[in-house]
Amino acid sequence: MTGFHTYKTCVEACLRCAAICNHCASSCTQEEDVKMMARCIQLDMECAAICYAAAQLMSLGSERAQELCRLCADICEQCGAECGKHQTEHCQECAEMCRKCAEECRRMASVAA
Repeated sequence: MTGFHTYKTCVEACLRCAAICNHCASSCTQEEDVKMMARCIQLDMECAAICYAAAQLMSLGSERAQELCRLCADICEQCGAECGKHQTEHCQECAEMCRKCAEECRRMASVAA
């Protein structure tokens, strides 16, 4: 059984990404044209949720962690692409963290179980 120490870097990336996605979603609600930010807010919330779940399963040493991390990487990439379309500082910061988290999740998912 593998656990937190095996996946420490990925767990930390997921937790950082979730926090930044939550910050981005919250900041987006304060933008002048909130309707324009709706897709960004939605993906931020989905990304934060999957990042927390992935971190939790890795910490538990779950045999499903790699599977969830593959999905997490997909959602991180999607969120990062959407955030990258917006020029606000919080969206650009979020886009960068999502890309980093996706890389970590793909690396973790490719490790032999």
